[in-house]
Parts: sequence; structure tokens; C-alpha cells
Amino acid sequence: MSFLKKHAVLERNATLLLVASLLVVSIGGIVEIAPLFYLQNTIEKVEGMRPYSPLELAGRQIYIREGCYVCHSQMIRPMRDEVERYGHYSLAAESMYDHPFQWGSKRTGPDLARVGGRYSDEWHVDHLMDPRALVPESVMPRYPWLAETRLNYRYAADHLWANRAVGVPYTDEMIAAAVRDVRAQVDPDNDGVDDLLARYPKAQVRNFDGQPEITELDALIAFLQMLGTLVDFSTYDAEANAR
Repeated sequence: MSFLKKHAVLERNATLLLVASLLVVSIGGIVEIAPLFYLQNTIEKVEGMRPYSPLELAGRQIYIREGCYVCHSQMIRPMRDEVERYGHYSLAAESMYDHPFQWGSKRTGPDLARVGGRYSDEWHVDHLMDPRALVPESVMPRYPWLAETRLNYRYAADHLWANRAVGVPYTDEMIAAAVRDVRAQVDPDNDGVDDLLARYPKAQVRNFDGQPEITELDALIAFLQMLGTLVDFSTYDAEANAR
């Protein structure tokens, strides 16, 4: 019996075809999954990455709540046109503390993986208040209530604790200081700024929206201004080339 005729036996016998399919899928699954049990880490460790500060984390939650991820991706693919437009391609390590990750594939608006430091705080304030005042062709909705809503950071410590439960390495010290760190990050004259920076290197400290109260707009801009700023890609590329 030729090979093709033997294959016809499988195609004509539903039970035999099901068993054979399950066998093939099982072998393929084992080949892909088994090596993971012998790896200490499947994500390359990159210098500079750290968990979000409490204010940045609150801003990220507002970003998700308002559906920003629906129109903005946070994943730059290693293609020339994307790298030239947005910056260095995204690394897996940059999303290692994201729950959930915000990679996305829909780009009604530009990718935001490297938006940190690209625009001033004032630009972000004006853009969120009225996008078309800065970009006339924009279809982005307005978010004026963010500047009018005080940030509820009473449960910032619980937020950090919940993230630690899913693997983010927040320490007891970070959790205990969460509320103080929120206040310190929006006030350069706060006595806790040095401690904040020791816990969260490269955290940007200032009044982000220019208002006396800590608002949701403060948190969102703090999150946006952090994106893509933690890793020194000139150093990373040099290390990669050395390998």
C-alpha cells in the first residue's frame, strides 16, 4: 500500500484521524513547552527596567479605563519604517511588569511606546483637553474631566500589593510608602523625593498639570512621560553588538 493510500485510511476514519491529530498536537506542544521548565527566565533582563511608581501605575489604570489602548499601540516592531518613525523597537523586558500588557495592533493614533519626553507637559495638557487645537485632523476625543477629577490614591498601597501578587517585585517598603510616593512625585519640594527616586530611579518629579491638587491628569501625564525612558538604548545596542 502506497503512502497516499495509507493516508486515505486516516481521512476516512474519523476516530483514527482524531487520535492521530491529538498525537501530533501533543508532540508539538511538548516540544514547545517542555524547554520552558528548564529556563530560569524567558525574558531578557535589561538594565534600567523597574516597576511603575504608584503615580505612574495610577496613570496607567486611567489610560486603560479611558480606552486609550483601543487607538494607540505600545509595541514598535523591528521594521525600518517603524523604527525610523517611533524609535528603537520594543523589547519584551519593557512589558515585564505590565498587567495587562498594552502592545496592541490598532493605530488610529501613533504608537506611544517612546512618547516619554517627546512633548512637554503643557503639550499633553492641551492635547488631552482639546486634541484638535494641536492636531486639526485628529479624531481623538477630549478628556477635560481628567483635569477636574482629583486622583483617588487612598488605595495606592493595595494597588501595588495586587500587582505583587501577580509577580511584580514591589517590596514591603514600596507598598508601605505608596501614598507618600504619590505626593512626592508631584512636588519637587517634598521631603520624600529622594526616597522616591531611590525606590524608582528615573521617576520624573514635578507638577505635571500645573494645578495645586493631584488630579487624574497628573497621573496620566506622569505615565505617558515615563514611556520609553527607562532603558538607555545606546548602551543596550552596544552590549548587543558586543555579544
